Amino acid sequence: MRVVIAGGHGKIALLLEKKLAANGDVAVGIIRNVEQAADIREVSAEPAVLDLENADLDEVVQVLSGADAAVFAAGAGPGSGTARKDTVDRAAAVLFAEAAERAGVLRFVQISAMGTDGPIDPEAVGEVFAAYLHAKAAAEADLRARKLDWTILRPGRLTDDPGTGSVRLGDSVPRGDVPREDVAAVVAELLSDTVATRRTLELTGGNTPVQEAVARV
Repeated sequence: MRVVIAGGHGKIALLLEKKLAANGDVAVGIIRNVEQAADIREVSAEPAVLDLENADLDEVVQVLSGADAAVFAAGAGPGSGTARKDTVDRAAAVLFAEAAERAGVLRFVQISAMGTDGPIDPEAVGEVFAAYLHAKAAAEADLRARKLDWTILRPGRLTDDPGTGSVRLGDSVPRGDVPREDVAAVVAELLSDTVATRRTLELTGGNTPVQEAVARV
C-alpha cells in the first residue's frame, strides 16, 4: 500500500510513516522544507517537497497519483496565528482532499480535533484556538461532502508519552489525553481496514487494544 501523508514531518506523521514502513507499506511524507527530507528517509519513508499553502491543485494531484490512501496530518502548529490556522488547517486540507478525489485516491483519513462539533467560544478558549477549531470544523464539513472513503479522527489532547497500545475509540468518547504514538497506531489500523469509512471517530487513551478498538467501529 502506498500512503501519501500531508504534514509529513509532524510528530504523528513521522510515527505513522515508521509504522507503515515496518508493515511493508510505502509512506510518502509531504514536507515544505527540503531540509526535513533526511528525517523522512530516516523512518524509511519517501519525502515529497511541496508547500500545500501555496501549491496548485495539479501539483498536489501529481504527488497523490498512484497512491492507495491519503492522510491529512498537517497543522499550522504552536505559535501560529489565526491566519495560518485557516490557510493550513482548513484550506490545505480542502486542497488535499480535492486532489485525492481528482487522483482517484478514495481512502482518506483526516486527523482533526475534539471540540469541533460544539459551540466555540473565543472568550473561553482564546482567539487562536477558536480559529483552529473553526478551521478544523470547516475542513471536516468539506470532506463529508466528497465522494471519498473518508474517516475523520478526532484525538483528545495530544501528548508525547510512549504509546500504550490501548485506546478508547468511538463516535463520542469523554475528553482525555492520548499519546501521539497511539494516534499513529490507530491511523495505521484504519488504513488497513475499510469498516470505519464515512465515520467521524473520537479517540483518547483507554483500555482497548488498538486493533480491537478499530474492529469494533
